[in-house]
Parts: sequence; C-alpha cells; structure tokens
Amino acid sequence: MALVILVALAAAEAVAPATAYDGGVVVAAAGDVACDPDSPARPGECADADTARLLEGADLVLMLGDGQYPDGALERYQKGYGRTWGRYRDRTRPVPGNHEYQTPGARGYFAYFGELAGRPGLGYYAFEAGGWLFLALNSNCWAVGGCGPDSPQYRWLAAQLAPARGRCVLAYWHHPLFTAGRYSGYESVRSWWELLARHNAAVVLTAHDHNYQRFPALDGNGRPSARGVRPFVVGTGGRNLYRAWRQGPLQPEVLRDDRFGVLRLQLLPGRYGWAFTGTDGAVLDSGAAPCPAPGSSTWHR
Repeated sequence: MALVILVALAAAEAVAPATAYDGGVVVAAAGDVACDPDSPARPGECADADTARLLEGADLVLMLGDGQYPDGALERYQKGYGRTWGRYRDRTRPVPGNHEYQTPGARGYFAYFGELAGRPGLGYYAFEAGGWLFLALNSNCWAVGGCGPDSPQYRWLAAQLAPARGRCVLAYWHHPLFTAGRYSGYESVRSWWELLARHNAAVVLTAHDHNYQRFPALDGNGRPSARGVRPFVVGTGGRNLYRAWRQGPLQPEVLRDDRFGVLRLQLLPGRYGWAFTGTDGAVLDSGAAPCPAPGSSTWHR
C-alpha cells in the first residue's frame, strides 16, 4: 500500500495533515554512509551498498547526517551516495552532519536533496506520517544561529511541539547527546532534549558515532524513566565503524560496534517497534514500546 507523505518544510508555521495508514509507517534510518567515490577503500571500510539493500520496503528513509565523505560536494553526492542510498532519494528525509558542512554552507547537500532537506541554509523541518510527528533538526548549531533557547531553531521546535499533545513524536539529528562511543555527548543539543522530554516525545535518532547504541528511555535530565524519550545512535550506514569506549555513568542497553546495519522502526498509533538489522540480514536488536502518555513526564527544569 503506497504511503503519501505530506511535508512541511523548514520554516512552515503549520505541520502538514497526518496521513492515515492502518498498518503504520516503516522507517529505515542510519547515518555516516558513503565513502569518497574517488578514493580506493580499504577492506571492511565501505558498506553503503550493503546497507542500501536494507532500505528496501521502507516507507521513509531517515538519513542521519554525514551522507557523503569526506565532504558534501554535489559531485561526490552524485557519484557516491547517489549510486547506493540515492536509489531511495524520493522517500528520504535527511538531516545534515558535520561532513556536509565541509562544503561551504552545505551547498552540495542542499542541492542534492532539494526541497526534501528543508529550506537551504536552515536544514530543519517537520512533517507527519501515520499520525506521528517527525522533527528533523540541524545539530550544526554554529551554522544556523545556535541551538539554545534563544535560537531561531529552538523557538521553531517549541512551536512545533506546542500543538503536538497526544501525538507520538520522533526527532532526529546528527550529533548525539548520549553516547558511549568515541565522542563525548554533544551538549549544544541538551536544550532540545529537555524540551522534547517535557513534551513527551517518544524517540530520538542520531548518528556521528559510527556504531549502534540503544539507550533506555530517559527523562529530561538523562535519567532512566519508563515515561521518558528513547535515544538511539545509528552511525552504521557504511563509512567504517568506531569501537565504543563505554565512557561515563550512562551506558546503552545494547551496543554493537562490529556491524554495519540499519535501524527499522514500525510506527503505529500510540506505539512503536524497532529492529537493528546487520548487512547479513541478522536482527541484532529488537523491541517495542508505547509512546509516553501526554502529561506523563516526571521531569521539570
């Protein structure tokens, strides 16, 4: 059954009407995808052709940033990403990573994805599918006027969440706040996390660390809470893997730093399921959970 997705791009004041789809929405997500098409790859370094096969059958593909290495030049996107994940560009809703901005203004990224990437120069936007609200955010804060409470992007996010009461919410961006991998948490997005927790968002997807991590649902302070937001790190799209160092007091419930793969989500009214699948077809992590109920947050600033 075909899914029609109505997109409200970057600066739209209102979110497009929800799409009714009784079977839910199947989402495939990962970031850190395609190697330099002009440089030979070492064995085991590039797997974007293999992960692209895992996108088949998804209604939506969420590209979680760093779609192309070493930079987001349009020619590289066309020659590299375009030959693998690019086959699903029409159903892709991307966010930019830091490598996109290795090209000034991420111009190649915005040119390649066009209106699917939101308004050029901003890169954040909202849309609805299957009754879920999707919030695509640009965590390259320096490039868009910041991410804190006084920034245009934060104010936009707050405006999108204000009427979202009662809907399941999925937000996604590139740099993780919570990670046990190579990078320490990206504190610039903490204000987003607090806002999403306050509004009972269900899921946050990030990448940047080239591994897979699933954390427990967390409250606005990053403490486990059955009524919190569940973060995933999915930096396994194909451009090499990073061993995780397991730093800090908060550890993921599941960590895979030895496999490329894609996270598939089945989004249904009031609930969701997930399965992280490796390029060999093995399901390496799976589960299901309800969306937090409106007004259930126990966290306050």
